[in-house]
Amino acid sequence: MPVNPQSNSCDFIAGDVHVPNLPLLNIHNLSKKYSVKPDSLGLDSIDFSVNKNEITAIIGKSGSGKSTLLRLIYGLMEPDSGEIRFDGWKVAGPSEKLIPGHIAMRMVSQHFDDLNTFATVYDNVASRLSNEDIETKERETLRILTSLRIEHLRNQRIADLSGGEKQRVSIARALVTQPELLLMDEPFNQVDAAFRDQLQRDLKHIVEETGLTVLLVSHDPSEVLGLADQLVILKDGNLAAIGNPASLYNNPPSRYVARMLAKSNILTREQVKFLNIDVAAECFAIHPEWLKVETDENGEFEVETVLFRGFYEELVIRNPHVYLRVYQMKHGQLKRGDKVACQVLKYMPVAER
Repeated sequence: MPVNPQSNSCDFIAGDVHVPNLPLLNIHNLSKKYSVKPDSLGLDSIDFSVNKNEITAIIGKSGSGKSTLLRLIYGLMEPDSGEIRFDGWKVAGPSEKLIPGHIAMRMVSQHFDDLNTFATVYDNVASRLSNEDIETKERETLRILTSLRIEHLRNQRIADLSGGEKQRVSIARALVTQPELLLMDEPFNQVDAAFRDQLQRDLKHIVEETGLTVLLVSHDPSEVLGLADQLVILKDGNLAAIGNPASLYNNPPSRYVARMLAKSNILTREQVKFLNIDVAAECFAIHPEWLKVETDENGEFEVETVLFRGFYEELVIRNPHVYLRVYQMKHGQLKRGDKVACQVLKYMPVAER
């Protein structure tokens, strides 16, 4: 039997057998409940895997189980049933390991709990490395600070940094030890839009350059649609969908997924008949950009709201039977009260759950 590479770090689980040919991270039938009540928060029979050198994003509404799943994967909590395997070996939980946390993983929280507030940026990151080789320690610390664009802050105290700068220090502190899997809980939560985009690009570059694997939690799908290779969507502790972001966006399996990813219009079979759609399904998703509106004195819809959204306008149009959210690329073409005709460019039958 192969030797467990974690055994010297008290991660070895007696009697565990290595399972070959699995993805880097494999979650099977994972469940965790906080009470016996039917509405107890937690997870129920979760199954998915994460491939090496990819970014996977876990998204879902508040209370869907995102952070619980991350803590289970890292080994900070014990599942009620199911198992988590990293590189074919079962991940040890708190009852099986004196100091919880997997040796090949690092976790970055949204609250910067592990940062020394009154120490410098350099010292916070360098403290993760051994003093046996000071030259290597300095080189690796400066390398990771440079890759995350915070080398110029090396002598600043953590207490004097912005939220976005603290987030980069937390990530640098996690990455300097070269983990195989980086777990991130709401990594962009305290970062403004401009810094968020740059941080995402830097993170993607690090993954491409180093072979790092990333699993992150987000409550905002727009943050991760262009970043993740895979989306895991949770709903009330259950797995609602899993797949490539573009595929899930363009072909949502359920109304929950459609609304989460695209603020989609969800219509019944009776409602879509007023859009000249007669298909044998009970529920339909129509993304706002799948609709086209034009001024028409005889149009069946009236513009109720026009909202400026930067490079596009968001319209709400209504008739006696249905109202729709529409994205319009042309500015100033329509105003409240205008009569319009509405054309459906695409629609998707979806499950109602």
